[in-house]
Amino acid sequence: MFVRKVSVRLKPDSLKRFTSLMESEVLPWLRMQEGFQDLIVLASIDGKEIAALSFWDHISSADINDSQPYFRVLKILEELLEGTPYVKTFEIVSSTCRWHATVSSLKREDMIQECGNGRWSAQSLG
Repeated sequence: MFVRKVSVRLKPDSLKRFTSLMESEVLPWLRMQEGFQDLIVLASIDGKEIAALSFWDHISSADINDSQPYFRVLKILEELLEGTPYVKTFEIVSSTCRWHATVSSLKREDMIQECGNGRWSAQSLG
C-alpha cells in the first residue's frame, strides 16, 4: 500500500473553509479514483498547516500529481493556501493498521480496517 502526503500552509483563519471544501469537493473526487482507500487530514494546533495523507492500493494510483483533476483540486483550494503544496509518495513498510479484504474483491466497500485494538468497516469512515 502507498501513501501520498500533501503538506501545505494555510492562510490565516481558513482551516474551517479548507475542511469544508475537502469534505464537499475533494473527498468525493478521491472516492472516484481507482485504487483510493482512505484519507486522513491533519491540522497543526494553530490551524496554519495541514498534512493530507491519502492511502492507495498501488503506486500508479497514488501518483496522480500531473493529472488534470489534481490541478482542478488545487484551483478549488488555492484561495486558502499559502504557497505551493509539497507532495511526496511513500510506501507503507510498517503499521499497526492493516487493510484486508473481507471477500476476494478489493473494492473499497469490501475493506475492513484494523488499527491497534479497534476495528471498523471502511464504509463507516465516510
